[in-house]
Amino acid sequence: MKARKGIYMVIEEITGRIARDLEHLKQYTATPGNGCTRLPFSKEARQAVEYLKELMHEIDLEVSEDAAGNVFGLLKGEDPDAPCVMMGSHYDSVSNGGDYDGIAGVICAIEVARLLREKGIKPKRSFVAAGFNDEEGMRFGTGYFGSGAMLGHRDVEYTKKFCDKDGISIYEAMKEYGLVPENIEEAAWEEGRIGSFLEVHIEQGPVLDAEGVELGLVDCIVGIQRYMVTVNGRADHAGTTPMDMRMDAVDAAAKVISKIADWAREKADGTVATVGYINTVPGGMNIVAEKVEFTVDIRSRNNDNINDIAARIKKALEREVAEYGGSYEIENKLTITPVELSAEMLDIMEAECKELGYSYRRMLSGAGHDALEIGQNLPAVMLFLPSKEGRSHCPVEFTKYSDFAKGTVIMQKLAEKLLDK
Repeated sequence: MKARKGIYMVIEEITGRIARDLEHLKQYTATPGNGCTRLPFSKEARQAVEYLKELMHEIDLEVSEDAAGNVFGLLKGEDPDAPCVMMGSHYDSVSNGGDYDGIAGVICAIEVARLLREKGIKPKRSFVAAGFNDEEGMRFGTGYFGSGAMLGHRDVEYTKKFCDKDGISIYEAMKEYGLVPENIEEAAWEEGRIGSFLEVHIEQGPVLDAEGVELGLVDCIVGIQRYMVTVNGRADHAGTTPMDMRMDAVDAAAKVISKIADWAREKADGTVATVGYINTVPGGMNIVAEKVEFTVDIRSRNNDNINDIAARIKKALEREVAEYGGSYEIENKLTITPVELSAEMLDIMEAECKELGYSYRRMLSGAGHDALEIGQNLPAVMLFLPSKEGRSHCPVEFTKYSDFAKGTVIMQKLAEKLLDK
């Protein structure tokens, strides 16, 4: 009974600090009053990073920012050369998104470091709280820039390849932000320096909230492929050009787009496919379009499903443009395979949930996260917290601060066990 009372007091303290920090971070948005817009290499991103650094300094962590814009707080262990335990998430957002996606996981990681400090624990290996840059891929249509750089998967040519809607490349944005793109490979950590990765995140779906379950133990994260498709035709007058003499890019693109969702439904197994952006050129009501651009995002826990849908899209594009003599290009923006998360760490988390009396369930993540990128190379685990009505990537996104505190306590107990191994 005394132990249970003690954990309630700890939860209350953690809840207060998390509320303070997340409320403060809400101001760092380019769209005040209309959700969080904190795009990578922006003024708002810089403000958030500086605040995260302040929090890390507050608990005497060794603070650093790398060549990719990631920020780290190090709690040094007795053996600093032993593979560390890293915990974190991302600090960027989508446009007009929520106030908890990503950034709350960074705050929880800092809270875990604080709890380890407060308990006077001198771990055998180091603990690192991490805030990653550009997980969302919102600005440049990519994703996992910071965590990918940490793993050595980004180089200067990568930064020159991708541009935002205004034609600004990652390379240019980095320079404006105060980073040196030519140094991007310095962000890579040496092999063996990271032993495991932990991430707390809002579910971004309705399952936990609908079922009244407190915590989600994520056992698998879906793979993702993203494409930018361009269908080329010819601009003509909408009234005077007969239907059988048109090179209508919209007609061809629409026939392909209309099939994509059904292909995903056929696969089942958690497979989804989304066309989230469509642009017609020149975009006039009375002009046959000469070009259509659209994106495709395909996700599944079965990589064969993703590959098959991508192949069907290409085959359909070839067939449709051949009908009228047009052409198409398809650019792969992201390919990442599904990842099974650490069974050992999941078992520890499950035992801790039982010990503390928290309800939980094991579940799939249909969203990609830094743990997806990192889990391709290292043991990783994720803990989900309920999202009210499953809403996310929108201004009404909401998770109780007390739920973040519960997640923090579970992760602190997991980290403690890993740090002593």
